Amino acid sequence: MNENRDGVVVYWRPGCPFCMKLRLQLRLLRVRRTERNIWEDPDAAAFVRSVADGNETVPTVTVAGEAMVNPSIRRLLRAVRERAPQARS
Repeated sequence: MNENRDGVVVYWRPGCPFCMKLRLQLRLLRVRRTERNIWEDPDAAAFVRSVADGNETVPTVTVAGEAMVNPSIRRLLRAVRERAPQARS
């Protein structure tokens, strides 16, 4: 279900202010990532529910296959540095 086992995948939905903020931060920090809209991608929504206690809590992010539900930018960047350094430009 998570097609990018070595990199970063951001699961988001339109209108989510937390998603918009995180996606902008990642863009500004030049973190390469795949983005999946859970409202357009049933598999992405199912994945988020599987790691968020049945909820569609976004942003949910995977780094090298490890899921984080609504991570802080600091926590996310630490995970990228440790598990997916190739995702940084």
